[in-house]
Amino acid sequence: MDISGDEIADVVLREFDSWPNKRKPLLRSDGVKEWVPLSGIVAQGRNGLTCLAVATGMKCLPQNKIAQAQGVTLHDWHAEVLAIRSFNRFLLEECHALALSKKASSGYVRFRTQNERTQINFQPFALNEGINLYMYCSEAPCGDASMELTMAAQDDATPWDLPPLAITPGDSTPAEPEILHGRGYFSVLGSVRRKPSRPDAPPSLSKSCSDKIALKQSISLLNSVTSLLISPKNVYIHSLVLPASQHSSVACTRAFSDSGRLSCLKDREWEGSYSFRPFGILTTTKEFVSSRRQPLKIGEKIVPSNTATSWTPNHTETLIGGSLQGRKQFSLKGASRVCKRRSWKLALEIAKTASLQIPRIEETLAVDSYASIKQSALLNERNIVKSDVRANALKGWIRNVGGDAFGIDGVEA
Repeated sequence: MDISGDEIADVVLREFDSWPNKRKPLLRSDGVKEWVPLSGIVAQGRNGLTCLAVATGMKCLPQNKIAQAQGVTLHDWHAEVLAIRSFNRFLLEECHALALSKKASSGYVRFRTQNERTQINFQPFALNEGINLYMYCSEAPCGDASMELTMAAQDDATPWDLPPLAITPGDSTPAEPEILHGRGYFSVLGSVRRKPSRPDAPPSLSKSCSDKIALKQSISLLNSVTSLLISPKNVYIHSLVLPASQHSSVACTRAFSDSGRLSCLKDREWEGSYSFRPFGILTTTKEFVSSRRQPLKIGEKIVPSNTATSWTPNHTETLIGGSLQGRKQFSLKGASRVCKRRSWKLALEIAKTASLQIPRIEETLAVDSYASIKQSALLNERNIVKSDVRANALKGWIRNVGGDAFGIDGVEA
């Protein structure tokens, strides 16, 4: 059954509308309105369309703050990235409940049979068969998929200049200014870009949402820790849904399709059930009530919102600066449920469940540092895919290194 962009958008927008006002952008006392991007993951299955994750947000940590995050503060809480992290948290919670119940499957994940599991395809869980995943975005993802729209929206179409030395990705080597642009150099298209920000803001090495979503077409929607427990085979975006006002066919073809900058990946398959899965693009006539295109009265102004929200069917939380609202940034008490450290701890709890009998995965997760997990042999296939895509399709991808030496202590799952 064909699904329309309006149907997908409606599921996400209705979920946002049900949130209390404290989770939403504000109408300030001086009459200034806030706006924020919205994104969601919707599953199509036997029960129709179900929203599994929704997020708002539009900021990320500057590169000089990454080392302070220590797995408790998010590096990037743009709506698209936060929605994917929230979706991963939802899947982990499904696996945890399934492991404790010892049932064969839940509404979304199932135990894999022994015949399905091999030395490379080792994960004990899989997404249920017959589920398609859709991603809705209220704004064109920042980066390559939005460059034409960004250019058209400028009063002055002159691209922002870059400082002579843009960023230091490691300890000493400065990044080449022409590699990561943010919003600079509009004439350079098809390029990996860092997150856009004001020209005077501290620089970030966080890649644009266009680039991160493009990479997900090969490595799946699963994060590193989640991919130790769930097979990536069916966890890919079926279609991306954008408002018609935010859809540039030229830009989306260039950013995401097998005829654009990712053309060298066409029909590619890798070990571990990884493959290049270009998604379709659907448009919707529906507009998000808190988008930057919301109607304004004469004299009203609109500004970006500082808050972000992560929602799943199990839990909702509001974030500021990548930490829980009301908690100090970089503090253990400010750790979001979707942060690296809490996701790691939940994954380890799942792996320790006696009924699973997965010593290799438990040993991989029962280590002293997050960096050890990222370098583990069980993630070899995933890391090969990432390296392949970055080297051949998303050239110029500089890793946001530092801050992975943290352990698991100090937080609950």
